[in-house]
Amino acid sequence: MTLDLIAIRRDLHQIPEIGLEEFKTQVYLLEKIAKLTAGKDFVEQKTWQTGILVFVKGFAPEKTIGWRADMDGLPVTEETGLDFKSQHEGRMHACGHDFHMTIGLGLLHELVQVQPKNNILFLFQPAEENLAGGMLLYEDGAFGEWKPDEFYGLHVRPDLKVGDIATNTGTLFAGTCEVWVTFKGKGGHAAFPHEANDALVAAAHFVTQVQTIVSRNVDPIQGGVVTFGSMHAGTTNNVIADTAKLHGTIRSLTQDNSLLMQKRLRKIAEGVAVAFDMEVEVVLNQGGYLPVENNPDLAGQLMTFFEQDAATNLIACPPAMTGEDFGYLLQKIPGVMFWLGVDTPYALHHPKMSPKEEVLPFAVEKISAFLQFRAN
Repeated sequence: MTLDLIAIRRDLHQIPEIGLEEFKTQVYLLEKIAKLTAGKDFVEQKTWQTGILVFVKGFAPEKTIGWRADMDGLPVTEETGLDFKSQHEGRMHACGHDFHMTIGLGLLHELVQVQPKNNILFLFQPAEENLAGGMLLYEDGAFGEWKPDEFYGLHVRPDLKVGDIATNTGTLFAGTCEVWVTFKGKGGHAAFPHEANDALVAAAHFVTQVQTIVSRNVDPIQGGVVTFGSMHAGTTNNVIADTAKLHGTIRSLTQDNSLLMQKRLRKIAEGVAVAFDMEVEVVLNQGGYLPVENNPDLAGQLMTFFEQDAATNLIACPPAMTGEDFGYLLQKIPGVMFWLGVDTPYALHHPKMSPKEEVLPFAVEKISAFLQFRAN
């Protein structure tokens, strides 16, 4: 059976779904997997919610090699103008998970042609973007006896060229912590501010003050990010807001640093509330988005493998402040994540993000060779 990678990617691109709602995506993948594994009695599969686990049993297994591909899309309205653009309004594969799934199917196709010596687990994982699906399925015992001994995964990267693979032997992605802060004051007429307690003003002071966390509390060598991208307060120009709600993110390359930043943010929020004589509520949710920390030994072996391939441009790259729930799985299972260059001018999560499709056969050829190397 031949596999039309571009057709698969375009099919998947049209049906993006939010985490744990990947119903059409799961049906599509199951149909493809059934065809790819037909007559292969050494292949088993099971589902976990909207996810899929495919287990390729080795003929003399000593370990299980895991490969992960995430499935979910984003709440983004597509603006690519592609003939095969999203058919789901307000949903888009703007993070490249359509590519991740297509590559996963391509790797499965290659690796079931001949039964490997060691086991290989393919995980098509839901809810990477919003609910830390990797953490949820791990804690729910979804792996069972199929739990990998080493785990691998990739993420497309727009600013790298097709043929580029980039990673390192330490931290690749930051850990993230979602933050909600609500200031509760007293509303009133704009002409009588002395009779009210303006939550909007308190929130504005807070947003300014939290910028000192990175500049004055974090080791400059380590770095970190505190960003509030959403603030809602008030209803009109001449009414003082009684409530101000902020939604933001903390990002750090180490767990210790993340906890420090969370502590400082809470203290600043509480201090601003005292200063303005009002109440504040702070909710911090790190969920399953821990730093993506590559296993140094496995990462070194992966980098050596790709470095020896003349058609692959292996790049030793610094960490990035992007977040990924694969970090949770790498806290439990040694493994490696790497960037795959897809050469597009638009960033991840951008409504015009459209990776180059010629990366698909390249990725399947090179990564399947690596997985065969690990499994035999």
